[in-house]
Amino acid sequence: MRSLLLCGGWLLAAGYLVGATGSCRHRCCPGRNNACWVPGARRARCYCDSYCERTGDCCEDYRATCRHAAVGCAVGPWGPWSGCSSPCGVGSKARSRQVTVPPRHGGEPCPDLKQRRGCLGEHPTCGTAEEVAKILPDSFSRDFRDAWRRAGLLLPEEPSGYCGYFRLTQVGPPCRGQAWSRQLHRDKRVCVECRGHVSHRHPHCTGHGLQGARTFWVAASMVGCQGSWVQEGLQEGCVCSPPALIFV
Repeated sequence: MRSLLLCGGWLLAAGYLVGATGSCRHRCCPGRNNACWVPGARRARCYCDSYCERTGDCCEDYRATCRHAAVGCAVGPWGPWSGCSSPCGVGSKARSRQVTVPPRHGGEPCPDLKQRRGCLGEHPTCGTAEEVAKILPDSFSRDFRDAWRRAGLLLPEEPSGYCGYFRLTQVGPPCRGQAWSRQLHRDKRVCVECRGHVSHRHPHCTGHGLQGARTFWVAASMVGCQGSWVQEGLQEGCVCSPPALIFV
């Protein structure tokens, strides 16, 4: 009888001790999860998330229970590289891959799913993007005594031609020197007319750029007034609404 009591007492004590150390059965969690815990020894918490291996507070059966059931992330092959983000000059390419098996029960996390690398855009019309535009206000008159005028750089004022729409990305401080150029500021959308001198030999005005590419401009009547813009589109046979600019 005494032996039976002793045996029963030992089983109860053993059961208490097992319960006191906590068990991760049905409690395995990936990553860091502060809610993934069970009561441990002396009422302290022990954890069953994969982060517990770093903090050293895993339950005693974590490795046997959770790592055995862990499923690591699996990914598919890399997709093709995208085109260069810049049609001309320095840009970047990107590619990606998909997760085929997500991690479970604290398995290995997924590796990088995206990659990026540098590139040089070599669009056939990149030569156009290297040209610097010379601009003047539409109100510029022919009797203006200016070196640019004497050099014969202004165009005839026929309305034939096309319009270019640009988003200003940079405007130099000297542009504050005249009323028309003070209206130029960063992020403003401007319309510039190419008038009357388009031919088969020269199908565009110098400096009209390439859509989506950053190019440069200078004010023909003001030293130091210059900046950059991005062409947003061209329209044939149009007239810009004032205040408008013209290519020189």
